Amino acid sequence: MIKFNEIKVGDYLIADNDGDKKQGEVTNLNASEKQVCVDTGAQEFWYETEQLNAIALDEEQLLRLKFTKQENDDGSVKYMKGAFRMLLPHKGDFSKFEIWYRDEKRQVMQPIQLHQLQNHFYDMTKVHLNNEAM
Repeated sequence: MIKFNEIKVGDYLIADNDGDKKQGEVTNLNASEKQVCVDTGAQEFWYETEQLNAIALDEEQLLRLKFTKQENDDGSVKYMKGAFRMLLPHKGDFSKFEIWYRDEKRQVMQPIQLHQLQNHFYDMTKVHLNNEAM
């Protein structure tokens, strides 16, 4: 389950409608009822947080979001989107990494989910992280 206060409009989550799980984008939030409106492509629907699941952060998701990848000689991997950078010390290991945008750097010391990366990206760039090219 995802905490309501972690969810922002524009985040990608998996919505579970009676066993029918679909990835979608958060389009609205109802703080008083703690409900989240998700557009799964077919329709928008309001969900309780218990019906929402996070998407694991991995290379597939980054490439879907139009990041470019650079493999370095030391075994590290850098992902780039616009001026935003993400550096993994070891290829495929998303357990800890560094992100930066211009002169702001952050150390992420544990695995995070896709929506959490989207929230870091927005906090740092003031732009929603989605699958549009920058």
